[in-house]
Amino acid sequence: MSAAKLTSLATSTLSLLLERQRLQASHPALHLQTISTNLHKIRDGVIALCTTSDDEAAESLRAHYERLRSMFGEEAAEKAGLHTIPPPMPPSPPPLAERVPSPETTYEPYTDDPSPDSDENGILMQQRQIMDAQDAHLDHLSSSIGRQHHISLQIGDELEVHTGLLDALDTELDGTNARMSSARRKLERVAQGAKRNGSTVTIALLILILLILIVVFKT
Repeated sequence: MSAAKLTSLATSTLSLLLERQRLQASHPALHLQTISTNLHKIRDGVIALCTTSDDEAAESLRAHYERLRSMFGEEAAEKAGLHTIPPPMPPSPPPLAERVPSPETTYEPYTDDPSPDSDENGILMQQRQIMDAQDAHLDHLSSSIGRQHHISLQIGDELEVHTGLLDALDTELDGTNARMSSARRKLERVAQGAKRNGSTVTIALLILILLILIVVFKT
């Protein structure tokens, strides 16, 4: 999975974690399976990315995974088998080349005035090599900065989308609460009306029974 897809998946998982933390008191298992599956995918993707040359993106996503795992909870993460990702090991130094004895040095006759052209050419060549190495390093740095900027823009877009979804969810919850309050008030009015009508029916039955008794005793 590419770094951009992993970043998008991490952003959606962050939104699910925020919603779960907000509603955990009433829904303790909300999005639990989805979050666990997403974190497993992110962990596998980061481990796979660490084997490529994109070390900066892999390290950024590894730190993002650790933050999401911390929000998920240590106990829940251990139950789901979501272990931490160890930082990458530094590359081992190359083996030392076996020293080969140099051939016998030949000495040239000493001159007080060495050739100035050869010295200038050597200095110019060395400066050109240094400048080429600096240009290659700057190109690599510029490419890394461009990738980080692109990832940051994607994260910003995802956060804006999920912020809008959360706002819409809050609005729907407010409307639902208002409708439930209205229905509760109607039920209370119906219950109170039933109580009042029940008392009236009881009184009417007692009066009817009293009249029947009066008629029976008079006869």
